Amino acid sequence: MEVKKNMEAEITIPFQEEYEKLKLLISQGVFELVLPETDKGDIRLVYLMNDAVESFLIFRQAKLTGTYEPDFEGELRADLEKRGNQYILIVHQENSVFTVFFRDLDLETHLFNYGKTGHFWVKEYEYLRQLEYRIAILRDKREYLGKEFCTEEEEKLSYLAEFPPLNFCCYPAVSEKYIVPSYPKWKVSEKALNEMMKLAQEAGDHSLIRWLKVYSYVPGRVIARKIACMLHRTKHTELVDLIDRKLAQAAAVYQDRQFVTEKKEQHSFSTDGKEGGLQEEEATEQTKIRNIQERAEARKRELECSGKKVEMLKEEPFLYAKDSVEYKVHLMIRKTEGRNRKVDVETIN
Repeated sequence: MEVKKNMEAEITIPFQEEYEKLKLLISQGVFELVLPETDKGDIRLVYLMNDAVESFLIFRQAKLTGTYEPDFEGELRADLEKRGNQYILIVHQENSVFTVFFRDLDLETHLFNYGKTGHFWVKEYEYLRQLEYRIAILRDKREYLGKEFCTEEEEKLSYLAEFPPLNFCCYPAVSEKYIVPSYPKWKVSEKALNEMMKLAQEAGDHSLIRWLKVYSYVPGRVIARKIACMLHRTKHTELVDLIDRKLAQAAAVYQDRQFVTEKKEQHSFSTDGKEGGLQEEEATEQTKIRNIQERAEARKRELECSGKKVEMLKEEPFLYAKDSVEYKVHLMIRKTEGRNRKVDVETIN
């Protein structure tokens, strides 16, 4: 993206870090705006959205003109100009052009507990795919926002995204057409190997330690697949559970999403009933979520009473931007088939 000079002086940008993030989105062809209800106000640009992070670039005191196409997919072109105390971002979506006038650019970031989230898009060895997913969104948090948005433990665990036996190469959480690799396929990083070695040592998994040493000398696809196969064996349960626990503990320092704020003040009702309608809608949504949680807890207790080990995971929509995801609870029920550890999944919605 190009910064243009105006007729009077060169542009100075006080929001340099935010500007670099804006350039990154433009280079990736991504530009998803959350527009205010009024014609003029703060405009949000989605920067990073996943179960761990909801982050936006905020155009302050902004106004949009021209034709913005929210569903556009393709190459973007953009220029930034300055006139007086106002900045002007001109964005080209092929034949469409729109302009954002704004006074300042800020980064707004909300961090959430992602340790017990679950998405079951791909079947078989789902418990390993959940680890791959959490590690991937943790890696995105580190790469897009920086290490300062991660704890020391999170930073170490995020490098497992560069470990093919556990990443999208062997246990992708999404189908292949949705995979956007951020690391070369089948390549293992030194940091990833070192972290997995420490985890294997902590779990006392001596056979895996031997294979990790082989992998360090022969870091190819064949050895990676061998280790990936070992991860779903019951013999290596302690290591897999250790990674799961560490991810959950690292994520637990962040808040859970709270979808409904209970209104304690008495509100007057307008003649058209809008205020009452909003309160009714919020109460209904809150009741629905509580009902799902209670049914899931009851089913979990029932399964545990029959001697089964069950993990409860939640799937939830974003808090600060509308999406199509509905609140669900998934029960991962552990089972053993021969030497393999597998799970059954029950969904309550």
